[in-house]
Amino acid sequence: MQGIRYKLITILTLSVVIFAIAHLKDSLLSFFIPFAFAHCDTLDGPVVKDAKQALEKGDVTPVLKWVKKETESEIRAAFKKTLAERKSNQDAADMKFFATLVRVHRAGEGAPFTGLKPSGSVEPIIAGADKALETGSIDELTQEMSNHLTNGVKERFERVFELKKHKDENVKAGREYVEAYVEYAHYVEGLHNMIAGTGGHHHEESEETKHE
Repeated sequence: MQGIRYKLITILTLSVVIFAIAHLKDSLLSFFIPFAFAHCDTLDGPVVKDAKQALEKGDVTPVLKWVKKETESEIRAAFKKTLAERKSNQDAADMKFFATLVRVHRAGEGAPFTGLKPSGSVEPIIAGADKALETGSIDELTQEMSNHLTNGVKERFERVFELKKHKDENVKAGREYVEAYVEYAHYVEGLHNMIAGTGGHHHEESEETKHE
């Protein structure tokens, strides 16, 4: 089970990097990553799923793992109040509790809470990761990620390889080649560094330090 969890974490991290490198500039990459895993605020996310289970059973235990020990009393109190309010308006009471639970959970992770998001807001890759945990099989997820990674590298390689044939014909062609090459190199380097657990400029900084 630990092996499956480790693979899932690696794949999820890799999927975030692939998306970020493909769609964001370098200056925004560090901003994007912390929010890429924030599907805990959706109505079909794992936090709300556990909250629904807890309310149906009348037992707060399933949701306590989502909050820090120091905020557990707040959730216990909110849960008790919700059980009473459900007698008059179950839907409204449940939604109020979901919001409280998610807000406290995200605060414990140092993340902001801007309200609950509707079901279906979870990215397909995250839904696939959750499905793998439910089924106990990671094969479908790893295959999907492998295909995505291969296609991403192949697409950039083919473009830069074609432009390379004409890079010395004129300045415009040369600049198009350089632009494509930089994107291709950064894409591959970014994936490698994330897998290796190093920063994008780790090697360069080490070299500079070595010569100081």
